[in-house]
Amino acid sequence: MTRTPKIVLLTLAVSAALVGCGKSETPAKEGAASTPAAATEAHTYTLDQAKLPAYNAFQPSDLDTTLDACTAFGDYVNSKWLAANEIPADRTSWGAFTILDERSVAAQHQLAEQVAHVKNPNHIEKVVGDLWATGMDEAKINAQGIEPLKADLAAIDALSDKAAIAAYLRDTAAKGENVLFGFGAEADFKNSAVNMAYASQGGLGLPDKTFYTDAAKADKLQAYQAHVAKVLELAGVPAADAATQAAEVIKFETRLAKASKSSVELSRDVSLYYHPVTLAEADTLTPNFSWTEFFKSQGVAAPEKFSLAIPAFHEEVSKALGDTDPAVWRAYLRFHTVDSASPYLSDAFANENYAFYGKTLNGQKEQKPRWKRVLGTIENGAGEAFGQLYVKVAFSPEAKAKMETLVKNLADSLKERIQGLTWMSDETKAKAIAKWETFTPKIGYPDKWRDWSGLETGRDSFLGNVRAANAFNYKFNLAKVGQPVDKTEWGMTPQTVNAYYNPLQNEIVFPAAILQPPFFDPNADDALNYGGIGAVIGHEMTHGYDDQGSRFGPTGNFENWWTEADSKNFSGLTGKLVKQFNEYKVDGQAVDGSLTLGENIADLGGLATAYDALQKASAGKEDPKVDGFTRDQRFFFNWATVWRTKYTPENAKVRLATDPHAPAQFRAMGAPSNLPTFAAAFQCKAGSPMSRAGDAKVVIW
Repeated sequence: MTRTPKIVLLTLAVSAALVGCGKSETPAKEGAASTPAAATEAHTYTLDQAKLPAYNAFQPSDLDTTLDACTAFGDYVNSKWLAANEIPADRTSWGAFTILDERSVAAQHQLAEQVAHVKNPNHIEKVVGDLWATGMDEAKINAQGIEPLKADLAAIDALSDKAAIAAYLRDTAAKGENVLFGFGAEADFKNSAVNMAYASQGGLGLPDKTFYTDAAKADKLQAYQAHVAKVLELAGVPAADAATQAAEVIKFETRLAKASKSSVELSRDVSLYYHPVTLAEADTLTPNFSWTEFFKSQGVAAPEKFSLAIPAFHEEVSKALGDTDPAVWRAYLRFHTVDSASPYLSDAFANENYAFYGKTLNGQKEQKPRWKRVLGTIENGAGEAFGQLYVKVAFSPEAKAKMETLVKNLADSLKERIQGLTWMSDETKAKAIAKWETFTPKIGYPDKWRDWSGLETGRDSFLGNVRAANAFNYKFNLAKVGQPVDKTEWGMTPQTVNAYYNPLQNEIVFPAAILQPPFFDPNADDALNYGGIGAVIGHEMTHGYDDQGSRFGPTGNFENWWTEADSKNFSGLTGKLVKQFNEYKVDGQAVDGSLTLGENIADLGGLATAYDALQKASAGKEDPKVDGFTRDQRFFFNWATVWRTKYTPENAKVRLATDPHAPAQFRAMGAPSNLPTFAAAFQCKAGSPMSRAGDAKVVIW
């Protein structure tokens, strides 16, 4: 399935869809085009709160008072909870984020059951209902077996030369089924008011190039090869031939991996995504793959330029078209066609997909029940449509109003922090403030909903509905190329437990599903809300000034607004943060301080800003100690509660290699250990683990 390049969304936490849930596809960024309420006026939906999982809010009884808060703050707040709670068998991690995700999914489950049985549904209800009903019809899916892919496999079997293969790649991409590279619209780095086309690397079945090149991950590569062979067998290839073809697929993907950039490289240098070329220049670089023909086949008018990101990757693909036996290409395309469709096929395919991507790669003990998997499919294919139903029952106007106040308070405190910096010149400060003035917050759900009227679904085929949604989303995205950016669009659905900053639009976005305890509770005291969602707000704002977000100016354009001296000062400070996180280890394996730098900067700035905002909100008010704890202590308690998370050992290894977020236990302690306000709150001595001193203390924003 074609992946639209997700270039610069800087998130609070890794999406659950990317870890431990099989080989999940990320939907194209969804836009907006219709009225906000008309789509859901026809029918009323209800939500039984008693059937939702309990919140995981901070409780004083969580604290392990046998430990020293100044030595291991994360353990002090979370160790009792972590010891008492196991990772559910169908999860690869468990904590504050995933518990809220369970609540969101449980709410969606109730809604989907209601939608599927609505008489005379409107179009959005029909789309959601059709995806749900066909996905839950296990008997029909099992009876169909491989039949839904017969035409695809026959087309692959007929590929005999490079011209035919290139044509096949173009044709399948036009249906939203391109496994080889990402292609889609995103704002032009140099003119962020207009969308341009981006082509990115892809083509790998494993999470990162290092899984093909790092000897320490050889066991995963071997297991992947066995998975490739098994999928080919399920597709009808004799066992001996499947084993031979699997070896060729691994060899081919290893070749692509060597020409690819790693997760670390992509996370730490956003400029890699921007390599504008003309069609003629691109065609010269890849003589066996015509970009002129590709744009025609996708229905996109020939642009003056487009971004051919990671050109060495595309050059290698072109070489492979010229020098690789078509039989190898057929094996590669056969495997990926079946593998990407496996979650929507019969149990034999879905079970094998889980066995490798869930169990072997991420340590997931049991496959998610069908209803959760189907809801995940709806999220990927028609998430914003479903979101219209979700927010009607799961997010109140009162919560949105209180969030707006919190955002304003955090913004004011961030401005004061910028103005008070001692390492930054007045010249650069003025530009930093100019960027601050253009921040756009989005809370809960879009003001304008996307139009889904062109998506046709039915009750005959689950895979058919999934593919219809993929093609619809792909065409919707491509229609943006060359058009003005619609700033009302969202990059996440309302039911997503996460938040993000988009530097191309200088916007901070908080979906409805994260605006619940322990992050946010309209009825909670300020200490908990500022330590939870307040720090999240500050985190997303600080992304505008992290090592990558700071490379974009007030209008979202990719530009250098720093003086040379200030840039050097900034690099020196961030280097200290890299060193701090490099020293943290998970089962002997070091955290990558460079990979996680942007998120660590955002945590540090966000938490400090939230603390400032709490002090302003509390000015002149008596400190109402709760259970014997001060306001400041409760602020930091909730920060740590947000990061109470445990991982399967396998999932932890995948995250260490690919996730730009540090493991949660280090986020609980990493930022506060640099704040004098934390040391004061808990009377920590200078130099203790939670009171970093001298050159070890990191102060940036």
